[in-house]
Amino acid sequence: MTVAPPLSSDLYPEPPAPLEEACASEPRDMAALLLFALSRRIAGDRRPVLMTAPRVWFREHGRPYGPGAAGVPLILAPTTTTAEALWALEQALRSGAVALALGAVDGASLAQTRRLDFAARQGEAVGLILPRRLDGLSAARRRWCISTRGSATDPDDPRAPGPARLVAELVRGRGERPGAWILEQDDETHRLRLADRLAGDGLAAIGHAGAPSGLAA
Repeated sequence: MTVAPPLSSDLYPEPPAPLEEACASEPRDMAALLLFALSRRIAGDRRPVLMTAPRVWFREHGRPYGPGAAGVPLILAPTTTTAEALWALEQALRSGAVALALGAVDGASLAQTRRLDFAARQGEAVGLILPRRLDGLSAARRRWCISTRGSATDPDDPRAPGPARLVAELVRGRGERPGAWILEQDDETHRLRLADRLAGDGLAAIGHAGAPSGLAA
């Protein structure tokens, strides 16, 4: 699987929450999920990004394309079990050595997510859990559901695809209203931005729920 480089997004004037969760709507949306997940790194933080998951997850979905990391070290930490992946995620967050730690794990308990939230605060990092489904109790401040959206046409060549796009739906936000936003990659700045050229495509309601804290134009 090849994904775009880690992004420092222009969408988040406020830092992302220490712990969030995001899942793909369908298996085909996994690349969009990783694009969104990597964008949660705080702008200007040059510490490495770590991703951990059981080896079976990497066999199923493939590995992120390291050379596309745009100069930001990407550390992959395959594990044998989910318990080991949760341990690796917690230790990475607590260490203060990473800017962002991603854990593709399922079934984390409320107590385990509380430990991850505390570890992220202690290490001044951002943690993002990537489960298959958003169910059960969690200490994550925000829960996102990510899906792929067709790109617009290239303004210089109508036969070519334009910037990659995705839909980020805020399913739950502590003190924030749910909503959905269409985001696209800016190929010049390598950041995510709100897609603002959507008039007439039937999606007028998307993005009008009021951007939550940390997600604004």
